[in-house]
Amino acid sequence: MGEGGADDIAARLETLLDESGLGGVVGPGELVAVKMHFGESRVTGHVRPRFMRRVIVWLQKQGASPFLTDTNTLYRGSRADTVSHLRTAAEHGFTFQALGAPVVIAGGLRGTTEAVVPVDGRFVTNAAVGPEFVKADVLLSVAHFKGHEVTGFGGTLKNLGMGCASRAGKLDMHSTTRPYVKPSCNACGVCLTWCPEDAITVGETAVIDDGKCIGCAECIAVCPTKSVGIRWNESTDTCQMKMVEYAYAVVATKPGRAGYVNFITDVHPVCDCFGTEKVSIVPDIGVVASLDPVAIDQAAYDLVNEAPAADGELSDGYRAGSDKFRDLHPDVDPTVQLRHAEELGLGTRNYELIEIA
Repeated sequence: MGEGGADDIAARLETLLDESGLGGVVGPGELVAVKMHFGESRVTGHVRPRFMRRVIVWLQKQGASPFLTDTNTLYRGSRADTVSHLRTAAEHGFTFQALGAPVVIAGGLRGTTEAVVPVDGRFVTNAAVGPEFVKADVLLSVAHFKGHEVTGFGGTLKNLGMGCASRAGKLDMHSTTRPYVKPSCNACGVCLTWCPEDAITVGETAVIDDGKCIGCAECIAVCPTKSVGIRWNESTDTCQMKMVEYAYAVVATKPGRAGYVNFITDVHPVCDCFGTEKVSIVPDIGVVASLDPVAIDQAAYDLVNEAPAADGELSDGYRAGSDKFRDLHPDVDPTVQLRHAEELGLGTRNYELIEIA
């Protein structure tokens, strides 16, 4: 664990990575997918480039060939397609010139290129993920730990499960039904030409046949008027468990070749995908690293809850030891993801926290 101000964190990152045992999963000449979140346009809810530069340098010292990566979003934002996503990443300082490693957006131009990984899960049997995560030699997850309106908190498990999924995989986790057409549809027919199952007809508006639709979300990606919507109707518990099963699928492709880092800094109350700035709910705590994706999220969850509250969005009287995530999102049990991940054998909720001097 590293803690302190930004300068202190940057200076101690390489030591943290050394001490965590992550060097044992990286070999010379290997392609390392560094999975992170580049942030929504003009919003700073992401790990800073200066920190990622230290991570890249450390990987290169191991002889590896790292690249920064993320998948396109399901919703319409500044990262919905690869061109917009790369532009946003560059605006936030994630460039080859600044970091010494390229940015590769996983899943193709519109997030529809995928690899299907079999999973013996409670909800997921085939996880659709970005093929870059499967084909890379090593996976290093670098997550920004924060609150989340659907999963209670977002850390390593969310970075792996939701973050590595293709567009169809993201839809699978968020919805039990198919996309729908909004009244704003102008019947342009673009979605018709992209649908792989001929599930769309066009009259006065486009119409999706739920019986034929396979949930690939191509229509959402290509609609020029943003008239194809998502039914955000999955329960928070089920969404968390599906997310964990997707994380399990990703990790299963990298036995002994994956590592995890959580930045417990700028701990915002909601997801970094929100296009507005938020104030941190606790003072910056530091950075944790591990070879166990469950233990690292449990540790970050505990550290935030043990910290003093620092934001008016929390209820009056919320102090060290309170469950801040349940206060922020009272309808969400954030421990569902931790329990399900442990039950699947993805890792353990037990951990030893070692501070790096």
